[in-house]
Amino acid sequence: MARQYSKSAAENVHQEMHEMKEGKLKSGRSGKKVTDPKQAIAIGLSEARKEGKKVPEKKSASKTATKKSAAPKKAVARKSAPKKQQVNKIKDLSIKLAPLVYPAGLIFLLKVTCS
Repeated sequence: MARQYSKSAAENVHQEMHEMKEGKLKSGRSGKKVTDPKQAIAIGLSEARKEGKKVPEKKSASKTATKKSAAPKKAVARKSAPKKQQVNKIKDLSIKLAPLVYPAGLIFLLKVTCS
């Protein structure tokens, strides 16, 4: 498998990391001191690209722009189902037992619903 980065590009990154550790590495536009190692690596690779060394191309700007511009999804509060009213089974029973007497003297209990 071929090397992705040339040795001279790796040397550029090494120099930038060394400058960052010494506190001498400044960012491009603002001139602020660089303290993040990832940013130092990015600066080293960028300078290697400018010098024409063997370095893979940057990711396309459109892909990184869409990732950055897409707002992170917020956790949406789930709507809970309406709470069922607790029914006291004894109180809400609408069934009553009513005696029913037939002429032969037999007694039956009949379920009668009241609403």
